[in-house]
Amino acid sequence: MNTTATENETGMKLSQETLAVLKNFASLNSNILIRPGNTIATVTPVKNVMAEAIVDETFETEFGIWDLNKFLGVISLFKEPLLTFGEKSVVISDAARKNAPSVNYYYCEPSLLTAPKKSITMPDILVSFKLTADNVAEIMRASSALQVGDISVRGTKDKIEVVVFDKADKGSNTYSIVVGENKAKTKFDIHMKVDNLKLMSGDYDVHISKSIVAKFSHCSKDLTYFVALEATSSTASKE
Repeated sequence: MNTTATENETGMKLSQETLAVLKNFASLNSNILIRPGNTIATVTPVKNVMAEAIVDETFETEFGIWDLNKFLGVISLFKEPLLTFGEKSVVISDAARKNAPSVNYYYCEPSLLTAPKKSITMPDILVSFKLTADNVAEIMRASSALQVGDISVRGTKDKIEVVVFDKADKGSNTYSIVVGENKAKTKFDIHMKVDNLKLMSGDYDVHISKSIVAKFSHCSKDLTYFVALEATSSTASKE
């Protein structure tokens, strides 16, 4: 993490890294429930993507935010935002200004929020590889240029490749990136949606289970995404 959060009688300063994580999480779900501790997590409304991060801050109070982008927008009003957590609301003020204005921002009832109940334990791993920040950017550009929204992680007898395509169109144009050697010589065709890869910038270690989920672990941050596989995914025995 870039900066260390501080909490005292006057409140807590959120690190820039934590603010960046929260902004990314807002792209997955507009609301969030933050529980006591230093782990923040979110899940999409349809529960096909979950993300969790270990942050600098240790939160003492559970609080829910209904509109995370609005909350972050309020924080951005202040040069040095200082958060003082109460029972029903958080007071946001400016540590850089004496007698500065403040905002009293009320929490949302937790039962109204979509939040993960527990972390995910990965099933048996079928394939692992590294996906670089450049790879992710290429995938997104290709998806936009070709106007297709599906990803296939394919294993042949000698390589692992990521293919951007339209699985509903047998004649779809495709864009392929080789991401590793298929040492197990196992044939597989794992499908995911491009829209589900709302990842923070960086390199990722990717681990894919046989039928349920793919795990994307950031190589330099305590940040992990779990992405559900599409039902059209398939695995087979060695070629």
